[in-house]
Amino acid sequence: MMDREPEWANLASAAVKVIGTADPDDKVRLTVEIASLWRNRRLRVVGRCRPPNHPTRPAHPELCAPGEMPRRRKGTLAGRQAFVHAIAHIELNAIDLAWDIVARFTDDDLPTAFYDDWVQVALDEALHFQVLRQRLRALGTDYGALPAHNGLWEAAERTADDLLARLALVPMVLEARGLDTTPRAVRDLTEFGDEDTASILERIGREEVPHVAAGVQWFEHICKRRHLDPIPTFHKLVRQRFAGNIKPPFNRDLRDAAGMDIGYYEPLAVGAEGSSNEVNRRAAES
Repeated sequence: MMDREPEWANLASAAVKVIGTADPDDKVRLTVEIASLWRNRRLRVVGRCRPPNHPTRPAHPELCAPGEMPRRRKGTLAGRQAFVHAIAHIELNAIDLAWDIVARFTDDDLPTAFYDDWVQVALDEALHFQVLRQRLRALGTDYGALPAHNGLWEAAERTADDLLARLALVPMVLEARGLDTTPRAVRDLTEFGDEDTASILERIGREEVPHVAAGVQWFEHICKRRHLDPIPTFHKLVRQRFAGNIKPPFNRDLRDAAGMDIGYYEPLAVGAEGSSNEVNRRAAES
């Protein structure tokens, strides 16, 4: 596969190809191939290619509003199937989110290291989806057999105009939330005797730390270039653009490992002064 010339003129067009690929297995295969080409510098030019507003999706799963999703009780087989399916759907969206950040913000005059980071994120998410799909099949089901929600991509739509907002909402809010919740899920699955799923989630949680770290690093890089104070800027963007709540408890150890100062998230926590409902009200009035 690596002996032939790359199919794509540049990295951005390759990213758009992945986003426009409906079949999940093909999306993973393309991601692995493109990441290898970029890493080995057989694909050298970032280029420009406008991504679509929405990724191409397979006919299934059925997409529902987040509030319509059933509760997942990990102590039953059906509950574990639903839980793993939900995580697999998040990882599939995360593949497209990583490629979207590569293709959408090519006018921002970013160094090659920025694209190195997000190509690696795309590769990690693709491998996460692949192992989760294998686990779903071992549990007697498959990706697409259960409903899923589109909340993650909605965050991409709300930040399509500004890289700084994208970094704030996706890696620094949504992916950082995974640092808080994954260790508890690993403990629960272990208690229920599902060591295989627990091991997969432990690996995913460990590999999400550098994703959050990349978000923090590039958020602070762009703030410095725009002469902005990072923490107040983060608060403003979250208040204006994030529809949910920042929920404690927080995993301080993992967030610290990702370089995420407590000042970013603790003042926005539900129940703290300036909780999400209040800060959203004030942002709407400003």
